[in-house]
Amino acid sequence: MKVIARSVLTCVLTVGVMNTAAAYVGPGAGLSLLGALWGLLAAVFAALAFVLLWPLRRIIKARREKGTPTQARADEPAEPSPLPPAPTPDSSHLAPGVADLAARSKHPAQQA
Repeated sequence: MKVIARSVLTCVLTVGVMNTAAAYVGPGAGLSLLGALWGLLAAVFAALAFVLLWPLRRIIKARREKGTPTQARADEPAEPSPLPPAPTPDSSHLAPGVADLAARSKHPAQQA
């Protein structure tokens, strides 16, 4: 009981003797502090979510890969595509200067 009484008396005397602080924290500093705190909390939660969801993403990816058919081997004939073949680029409808420009703008590997 003496310890509690002594602690309460110390607190009352300390609070009673203190003077007011002659300091001012403007709204800009407070908003900056809150912005930094929110950014820090968002980064921590994003990191935790990434670490906790990583195994789940791997499980989903493994299930998707297991469900897809394997690629055809080289000795097996490939199935024909149900889509029509892609049209070849034709520059005959362009003006002569534009057709030459289109032919020159191709990548060297595409030129035959």
